[in-house]
Amino acid sequence: MSQATLVRPRPTSTPAPPRRRGSRRGVPLWLAVPAVVSLLVIAGYPTVVGIALAFTNSSLARPLRSFAGFDNFVAAAESVAFAGSLLRSAVFAVLATALSVVAGVAAAVALDARGGRFGLLGTVLLLPMVTPPVSVGVAWKLLLAPVGGAFTGLWDALGIAGFNPLGSGVGAFSTLLVMHAWQWTPLVTLLVYAALLGVPAELREAAALDGAGWLRTLRSVVGPQVAPSVLAVAVLELVIAFKVFDLIVVVTSGGPGVSTTVASFEVFRTAFRGSFEVGTAAAETLLLGLVVGVVLAVAGLVTRRVRDADR
Repeated sequence: MSQATLVRPRPTSTPAPPRRRGSRRGVPLWLAVPAVVSLLVIAGYPTVVGIALAFTNSSLARPLRSFAGFDNFVAAAESVAFAGSLLRSAVFAVLATALSVVAGVAAAVALDARGGRFGLLGTVLLLPMVTPPVSVGVAWKLLLAPVGGAFTGLWDALGIAGFNPLGSGVGAFSTLLVMHAWQWTPLVTLLVYAALLGVPAELREAAALDGAGWLRTLRSVVGPQVAPSVLAVAVLELVIAFKVFDLIVVVTSGGPGVSTTVASFEVFRTAFRGSFEVGTAAAETLLLGLVVGVVLAVAGLVTRRVRDADR
């Protein structure tokens, strides 16, 4: 039997249909017009008005009266009340972020240890996040009332009958930190838990085969994988903490004294209480935005370096 070499014919590829000249792939640009217009109306217009108010002599009744130059910024910078409120905002934001992130990461790790089941417990943990801040403030204020509050029996059992944590500056500031962390820790938990679910199972299995325990796996394998996500969540929580306002208004109104008067509340007082100096309040708002921008720039730089180190 003669051997014959069989040559298989090469598969011929179907030529792509010719593209029409002038045609573009993707979404037409005109579909983005509604979104751009909405962004300009919602964000652009208030920004322009705020800048205009900051550079003019403006009151609540007579805005944009005359050009003031940098007088409003000088008045805001020389204000002892505003400078103190900026410092309190920075301290509050850093401490609240640290507390929320630590508690949120611990809760996310605990949920992940249950085997990836969010379940009813996880749903209950998210309830504070969807509660309006005003409702949170009212509820906590009723709970902490020195007379008739839900914690009155606890204070009596501890031998500190009539204890009022909102009665002192340090106590009120610390109580607001706990309230804020209680409300926003679930957000950190949810985002970090999602990052934990994204860790490849092969990495954990390889660590187990090498004899690494749960804690060692968490520290050496899982930790580096979710560290960029945790830092991003910390930056988000930092922004939320700088914006705290509802709790201050409902619970303490900036007191006792000025111990809980943060920058956002001081801007509110400047614009809508007393002399109604809207121009100065607008300048304070821009200065607050500048401070927050610097803090976020530093946080973003740290986050970027951590990500580059993990690559």
